[in-house]
Amino acid sequence: MKARTNRWDDHFARQARSENWAARSVYKLEEIDLRFKILKQGDRVLDLGCFPGSWSQYALKKVGSPGRVVGVDTRGPLELPHENFTFIKQDVFDLDPYRLAAESGKVDVVLSDMAPSTTGIRNTDAARSMELALRALEISMKVLSNRGRMVCKAFEGEDIGRLRNMAAAGFRDLRLLRPTATRKRSRELYLIGINFIKS
Repeated sequence: MKARTNRWDDHFARQARSENWAARSVYKLEEIDLRFKILKQGDRVLDLGCFPGSWSQYALKKVGSPGRVVGVDTRGPLELPHENFTFIKQDVFDLDPYRLAAESGKVDVVLSDMAPSTTGIRNTDAARSMELALRALEISMKVLSNRGRMVCKAFEGEDIGRLRNMAAAGFRDLRLLRPTATRKRSRELYLIGINFIKS
């Protein structure tokens, strides 16, 4: 009898395990970072929806000992003990960005790989994804320092244009990218905001 194969166990998943990353999604951030120079030594980073932790792992590696990463999620990241990492167990819709900025200071980068629980219904999933993307943008506008950067996931849909237009009010440069590591059936896109303008 032929063994059942795991359809999620692709090249990137195997590579992530071999390199001790918490998830294959790290390669999406790596490609974005290499293209647009998002993360720099000494940066302060806010990682929204940080579970299972691969984006925070990558960010910690890039910002080095002078930098700091704060992760927010309802579940803690897997095996991420690090003196420069702080975890806040909270739903992003309950997060007070003004309080966060007051307590921790402004950040240089906001990362959001947040995704909703999918239903398989295209319009519903796109709408739920957009809610998360809009929340990530709202938080970014309140916590980013001047010339800060943002990486935000959303699903393809009619509202992508609206998200981009709203982001244009805060960033000098905007890009949309579908990273190579994105699964073929996925409708994920990443909005990259560069050079935040403090209002």
